[in-house]
Amino acid sequence: MPALPGWRQRAASYLPDMPHTRPREWLRASCGTSLGFLLSAIACELLFGPAIPPHFAGPWAASAILVFAVSSGALAQPWSVLGSYLCASLVATLVCWWLPGGILAAALALGLSLLLMYPLRCLHPPGGALAFSLAFAAPLPGEPVWMAPLVAISGGLGLVLLALLFNNLTRMPYPRRRSLATDHHQTRDPLPGERVGIQSTDLDQALDELGAFVDITRDDLERIVRSTERHALRRSMGDTRARQVMSRDLVCATPDTPVRHALRLLVRHHLKALPILDEDRRLVGIVSLIDLLAPRRKGGWLKRLLGGLGLHRERMLAEVMSSPVLHVDADSHAVELIPLLSDHGLHCLPVLERGELVGVITQTDLIAALRRDLLSHLG
Repeated sequence: MPALPGWRQRAASYLPDMPHTRPREWLRASCGTSLGFLLSAIACELLFGPAIPPHFAGPWAASAILVFAVSSGALAQPWSVLGSYLCASLVATLVCWWLPGGILAAALALGLSLLLMYPLRCLHPPGGALAFSLAFAAPLPGEPVWMAPLVAISGGLGLVLLALLFNNLTRMPYPRRRSLATDHHQTRDPLPGERVGIQSTDLDQALDELGAFVDITRDDLERIVRSTERHALRRSMGDTRARQVMSRDLVCATPDTPVRHALRLLVRHHLKALPILDEDRRLVGIVSLIDLLAPRRKGGWLKRLLGGLGLHRERMLAEVMSSPVLHVDADSHAVELIPLLSDHGLHCLPVLERGELVGVITQTDLIAALRRDLLSHLG
């Protein structure tokens, strides 16, 4: 039976991949879907009576699955739900105004609703089902024509509000917010980590070439690509940890150290930042050369003028230090340090072990580690 393995292979190629979710997420999404649909339907029945809401149970159930189980997808965002419901209600009402309710009106409402959802960026499949349902939801005698669309939109609004509450309470951020890159240098240059390799414009071109709708937000797609690059780099760099590249002979100060003394320490040791430790040797802050030369000052023009003349050097570091301090663990992989010391504009990273400062990693330390890794690959 030599053909059997080939047949099995072809059959297996049609099977979908296993979802990258855990059983705990399955249970969370199932509970949210059932609860969200139930509460929305009950609320609509209490507000509008039991006659109309059953017409829209199908679209509501489909929307519930999306906003609770696939809440990170582009089709499940609040505007996708509410915008599609508004489009479907408007189109179905106008179509049924000119055509009698039936299959023809339902098909026309479905197609026109979809055509309207694309430019309005609110593609949501249950919205098409809603347009189909509205074509058959003829108003009762004496009932205004807008009553059925009002019930349908109210159900969608209830689902969105419940999804906002339930998803965030169960630590599933909803809605997905667009991530805006922070420009620490206030220039038009891309972040250092985006100047080589895959760039944002490459993602845009790839999506344009695909030419089809992808049910994933662009930010999530970029996050997946960046994470893939990071895991690949981590595999290629082996097991280089922060403790292997950090500086251990530390120069530190206390909150009561005068600014003038901290400046002398930075100049003497050719440093750009100084960790601040309390009496228990716990990291409580950090100051950079910029903080000491131009500290953040509050008050009127006279106070700012005196600070600009250098009189702020008599102040203590507790007044100008940055706190809390961004730090890493001693077991952090070297790959995790790269974006912190490049894209975040940091010059050094304190390294903690069991809450105690054990070292500092500078940009120079990281460059030396990357150089050693590059040489090992070339050898």
